[in-house]
Amino acid sequence: PMAKDPGVGYRIVATVTAVKGQCTAGLEVGDTFEIGCHDPNGLCGFFYHSLFPELQTFQFGGSMPWWQGDAFEAQCPDPQNLVTLRLERFKRG
Repeated sequence: PMAKDPGVGYRIVATVTAVKGQCTAGLEVGDTFEIGCHDPNGLCGFFYHSLFPELQTFQFGGSMPWWQGDAFEAQCPDPQNLVTLRLERFKRG
């Protein structure tokens, strides 16, 4: 079983905005799900592994100069089956 989300940091919601090819995890444009440092929630290991450093920074309130406030886009590392996610963070409670 997955570790239980301890409810710390921001709540992160991911939305699939584009799919080029076929996602091996079955994600499709318009899919929306919560994701965080404690739960990949169906995201394949390759994408989750490449996303994790940014996800950790984002979940705990950090930012990067190219992020758009409380949102940013990330792309799957598979160039032949490219999935693009928009990640948004929301304060808990």
